[in-house]
Order: sequence, then C-alpha cells, then structure tokens
Amino acid sequence: MHEYINILFRTIVSFFALLVIARILGKQVLSNMTFHDFVTGITLGAIAANLAFNPKIESPYLFLSLIVFTATSFAISVVSIRNRKVRKWITGSPTVLIENGKILEQNMKHVKYSLDSLIQSLREKDIFDLEEVEYAILENNGKLSVLKKPPYRNLTQKDMHIKGQGAVDFPIELIMDGQLIENNLNNNDVSRRWLEAELEKREKNIADVFYAVKSTNGKLMLDFYEDGLKRPIDKES
Repeated sequence: MHEYINILFRTIVSFFALLVIARILGKQVLSNMTFHDFVTGITLGAIAANLAFNPKIESPYLFLSLIVFTATSFAISVVSIRNRKVRKWITGSPTVLIENGKILEQNMKHVKYSLDSLIQSLREKDIFDLEEVEYAILENNGKLSVLKKPPYRNLTQKDMHIKGQGAVDFPIELIMDGQLIENNLNNNDVSRRWLEAELEKREKNIADVFYAVKSTNGKLMLDFYEDGLKRPIDKES
C-alpha cells in the first residue's frame, strides 16, 4: 500500500513540476517544435516519467536532473534569442523546396524531404497542381509555407482597386535582431545606403530594428524594438 501512495504522490508532483517548467520555458515549447524544442520535450518527458513511476531512482536525483536540464534549456533559449548565429545552429534555418515554380531536388535531398511529403503538404493547403506554386519553403518546425503565383492567389479588397500587377518578387529579410543580413543584401542587389536612408527618414538606425523585410511589392516593412504600444495584446499579467 505504501508503494501505491508513493507512486500517486510522485505522479502528482511530476505533473505539477512539468507544468511549472513549461511556464518557465515559455509558449515556444507548446508550439510546433524545432530541434531544440523536440529534444527538450522528449528529455523532460523521460525524466518526469521516471519521477512518477520509477521508485528505484530517488526523487532528489530526478528533481536535480529536472532543475539542471530546465536551466540548460532556458539558458539556450535566451542565448538563441539574442544571437542569430546560435539560433540558426540550434533551430536550423528554413529550406526553399520550390523556387519560381521549380522543385529544388538537391534541397529536398539535403533535408530528407520526399516528393510524396511535398505533394501531401501542398494538398493540405488545397493545392493540387504544382503549376500554381511560386515558392514553397520548409520551415524550422517542419511545416510548409507556400506562395502561389499571382494568377492563383485569392482576391482581396485591395486587389479590387488595382488595374494591373507586374511580377512579384520574393520577400527579402534585411535585418533580424538588430543585425544586418549582409548576404541577403548582396544576393538581391539591395543597397545598404538605400536601407540606411529609409531608416534615417524614421529617425532610426539598424540597431533599433528588430525585423526588417523588403516585401513582395518592394516596400520596406519595419518592426522596431520600441513599438510604442502602451497595452500590447497577449501580454500576460
């Protein structure tokens, strides 16, 4: 009887311990997982399972393991947020699978993504003909993002006021986490002087920008560290 009570107690403690850890690590753990989130989830689950059902391992050792692993995972998350290179190494980077309507076989081989998986993912987005696809990108969380060719895109209210539409370029990320992405500027013939001039109009510099992207219509979209929002949505109290 004592063993049953012990297991019951350890299971309850394990549940609440994981709940607290999930709150500490944040909502990213609950979203579609990256490599880091996958490793974190699997390891924490294994430790919690042992805490709940393995009386051969003493509880203090498992609690110590939980604390150390949580602290390590939390530290990695903080570092990856502040450093783009570290984040790219930990979570990986998106992979273009279709560019200008053409399937990039080498990229698919590199990420071990089969043609069957690609076709299935396109069907899940109501795309049954590859002719409709301009770009398809495999994100870090394993999901496929798709940009359709202009003739196959959904009509919007804004489109009703546009007489004609030329070729659409792919969005170009220029700044992330206050750091200029030199490769994207060089590979897409985007002038640094042009970017700095646009920022000067807003009385900002590169370090003030959290995210900057040149959108499909050629306009510069900016998100600054200081958004000026007094009451942001989804801010936990």
